[in-house]
Amino acid sequence: MPIRSIRSLAYEDLTVGLSELVMKTVTDQDIVGFADISGDQNPIHLCDVYASKTRFGQRIAHGLYTASLISAVIGTRLPGPGAVYLSQTLNFRAPVKIGDVVRVHVEVAELMPERQRARLACECAADAAVVLEGEAWVRVPSRTELEAAA
Repeated sequence: MPIRSIRSLAYEDLTVGLSELVMKTVTDQDIVGFADISGDQNPIHLCDVYASKTRFGQRIAHGLYTASLISAVIGTRLPGPGAVYLSQTLNFRAPVKIGDVVRVHVEVAELMPERQRARLACECAADAAVVLEGEAWVRVPSRTELEAAA
């Protein structure tokens, strides 16, 4: 997923409805790499013969690989560096296959100014079908905190 450039937004920069959209083509290398990093060597992800006998008929990406694309958006674009994950819900709707172009959309759904928290609506889609949806709560640093960290 070529992240355009890293963008760091302060809490004061956020508004309900602000969103970011990133697209990523899932490759065999992505799936093998995620299996190596996570230790999840389930053959549904790695073995064509095994996967061909499942209800999916072919290898699929790890669900948490797809979820990690949301993390990439949160950590690099909306809100970006300095944001701290507090929680994430994930509802898996459909499989992601090698070659799928995943559209990752993250949108500010709610702001809690007293605690510098943002609720983010998160959705991943492939071929116009939602494959994953959920929401994340993050703590977002203030402009003063970002400047002090720079």
